[in-house]
Amino acid sequence: MKNLKKDLQTVDKDLKALSKKVEKMIVAAGKLKKPKVVKKAKAVKAKPIKNVAAKKPAAKEVTKVTAADTVLRIINRYKKGVGTATLMEKTGYNQKKIANIVFKLKKQGKITSVGIGVYVKA
Repeated sequence: MKNLKKDLQTVDKDLKALSKKVEKMIVAAGKLKKPKVVKKAKAVKAKPIKNVAAKKPAAKEVTKVTAADTVLRIINRYKKGVGTATLMEKTGYNQKKIANIVFKLKKQGKITSVGIGVYVKA
């Protein structure tokens, strides 16, 4: 217990000493704050500025490739014709979508049917 009491007393003395040092530093910092002296700037002749608009590169227009375009491209590659199974495999579309696209392309006159489910470009 005696050691604990002595330790607490020394800690108390150290804290008091630190608090005094902090107070002195605060006073010293208060004295350091002086108003800044602003120097007068020399008058400089301003040069006229040319208004030049920054040229922006033209934005590339992104054209969306439709499902009909992809199917038509695949059909155009084959000379002897393409079946619906091949179109489904190449595009990943289901049979109903392929049928609808083929119907539209036939109506537009872009493709013709060689046989049942086999299509060639017109």
